[in-house]
Amino acid sequence: MSDEEKKQSSSASASAEASADKKASEDMEKQITELKAQCDEYLNGWKRAKADYINFKKETESKQQMLFEFANATLLMEFLPIYDNFKKAIAVAGEEKNNWLEGIKQIKKQMEDLLKDHGIEEIKTIGEKFNPEFHEAISKEKKEGFEPGMIIAESSSGYLLKGKVLVAAKVIVAE
Repeated sequence: MSDEEKKQSSSASASAEASADKKASEDMEKQITELKAQCDEYLNGWKRAKADYINFKKETESKQQMLFEFANATLLMEFLPIYDNFKKAIAVAGEEKNNWLEGIKQIKKQMEDLLKDHGIEEIKTIGEKFNPEFHEAISKEKKEGFEPGMIIAESSSGYLLKGKVLVAAKVIVAE
């Protein structure tokens, strides 16, 4: 083989190698791009799964808190008639001054504090405008000094638990 033939052969071989290297480089870039896309897909899937888990955890905690509050509300609802009877007994006793009545008043005060600590408050009634969301009208009466629709007497106390009606107040409304 002559020198010129060798040069041409070498040149053709170098050209073929360059072409093969270029094709291999393009294949690698394509593979890298595909792998990056796959990594992004996996990362986004992981982020969605993490967000779903956080939302599930919050929802579970919220439901657990509601269940706890419902259990407390059930117990407190059984307690409320006893508290109402204490209030009625003290109202009947009036302003007498004796030791046993003072003890009963102290027990009533402890009950009030317990209810307040658990988010229970009494619904205001006498002198307030009747509101069917908070009050249950058991009768209507004409009474001087009260506008129609105003509450003139309370038959049974009503209670709110954290702003929501637990027991509606039973009231008498002015005509």
